[in-house]
Parts: sequence; structure tokens; C-alpha cells
Amino acid sequence: MEQQASDEFPLWMKLLSAGTAACIADLATFPLDTAKVRMQIAGESRPIRLATANGSMAGVRNTQPGLLRTVGNIIRVEGARSLYGGLSAGLQRQMCFASIRLGLYDIVKSIYAGIIDGNNRSGSKSISVRIAAGMTTGAMAVILAQPTDVVKVRFQARDIGQPARYSSTLQAYRNIAVEEGRRGLWKGTIPNISRNAIVNVAEIVCYDIIKEFILERNYLRDGIPCHITAAVAAGLCTTLAASPVDVVKTRYMNSAPGEYKGVKDCAVRMLMKEGPSAFYKGFTPSFTRLVSWNIVLWITYEQFKIYAKKMNDNQ
Repeated sequence: MEQQASDEFPLWMKLLSAGTAACIADLATFPLDTAKVRMQIAGESRPIRLATANGSMAGVRNTQPGLLRTVGNIIRVEGARSLYGGLSAGLQRQMCFASIRLGLYDIVKSIYAGIIDGNNRSGSKSISVRIAAGMTTGAMAVILAQPTDVVKVRFQARDIGQPARYSSTLQAYRNIAVEEGRRGLWKGTIPNISRNAIVNVAEIVCYDIIKEFILERNYLRDGIPCHITAAVAAGLCTTLAASPVDVVKTRYMNSAPGEYKGVKDCAVRMLMKEGPSAFYKGFTPSFTRLVSWNIVLWITYEQFKIYAKKMNDNQ
């Protein structure tokens, strides 16, 4: 990201651009996210339902089908709309999450750069400064927007063919608050903070560094090909780094009250019952989604920045 150009924009424009770009990316990739969640919760002491081509139940099995089979089962049994279950909460989540973790990244990076060496221009290039900024904005986003993530996961995570727990997003917020208390809405905050700190570092910092590397060595100009290349690399890094904590987060958020003693208990029981590979369940849809999501996000966000700069220059 170009620090000097970014500082020309008002804060509200940074927040709005980041949130809007993330919502557009979520609209494009939400079915993959739903498939990822379904694959992540598979194996929680219950068999996996399979569907025939006409939508009837073909039987059950304990091994997780692949991405295409999972998506096909959801469509045949529940209809294509089910792939977008929880979309409203997902968009609320992105508008809150991304506006903070991405929109505030450059500002926080400048603050840390000034604290470390008093020179924003050189300090902002430090990897440690970028990592600290990514972890900070990722944690801030979770603390504010955790309830939206809980509701999104609850909508997405159910056995194929089973009815949704809630009829609407508002009902979900209300029911969780009444039945589980405020703690229910912030359930899984600790693993989600861990996940988003990792995701922010892997996603934003990797994109930042890779884009800068490409531009400084003149491999590509600052345009869409450069943004796509950096986005794909950032998506791969994010998937590899964040999958284990993402699976634990999903399992814990989706669990019934008292099912797990805590996040550590959830992780230990996964390891004991399903082995280390359980922490990478849903890796294929997660990788596919994150790469696709990053491409759409960064291209959209970079275009917003270009448009905002033109508007700012014309004033």
C-alpha cells in the first residue's frame, strides 16, 4: 500500500472503502465460505448426510466429501439459496471487520513506525511494524464485530437437510442473547482474535510486502496484474497460517452451551478424536475462497483508492 497516497484520504473514506470492498468480495465468494464451514464441522460425533441427484437422502458416512460434493449435496437437499445462509450477518461482519482491520491498517502502521524510530517513511517498511499493525487492527475488529461472526457461523453450520436454527438475522441475535446471554454473542472471541491476528498479518502484511517487492523491482506496474499476483500469494499464506485456528473457532462458535469446556478443550478433543488433519478440514474451499476473496477485495479496494485520489485531486 502506498503510505503517502493513503494519508491524503479522510478516515471515513478509508473505512467505507475497505468495508465496501470486503462486502463485494464476500458476495462473490460466500458459497465457498458456507462449504468451508460445513466441512469444518464434519466429524463432530455425528455422521455426514449424503444426497442423491434428485435430492433424496442416499445415506450417511463418517468421511468428509470434497468441495464439489459438499456444494452439490447442499444444493440438491436444501437448494442453492442455502449456500447464502447467513449472508446478511456476513455482510454486517465484513463492513465492521474490514473497515477496521484494513481501513485502519495504514494509520496504525504509521503510529507504530513513529514509536519505533520516529520516522514514518522508513519505519513503515519494517516487517515488525507491519506485523504489529496487522495484529492490532485484527484484534480490534474482532472485539467490535464478534456477534456478527457468531450469527454467520450459526446460519452456515448445520447438517445437510436440517432446518436453519433461526428465521432471520435479527432473531438470531435476539435468541442467542436471551438463551446464552451476552457471552453467547461473544462466544469464541479468544480464538477469533487469534485467527484474525494471523489472518491480518498473513493477508494484509503479505499483500503489502509482496506488492511493494513487485513494484520496487519493476516486475509489474502498479495495476490489476500486480494486485492479482500479490492477492493470490496473500491468499495462500493466509490459508496455510489460519486454517487450524479457523477450524477450532468454527467448531467452538457452533457448539451447544456446555459441549466444550473451552477453546483448549475443543482443540484437544479434535486432536484426540480426529487427528491432526482435522485442523485442516475444509482446506480446499478455504484456499479457493481466500484466494478468490483476496483478488476481489484488493482489486476493488485499489480501484476505490484510485477513484478517491482522483476526487481528492479535483477538489
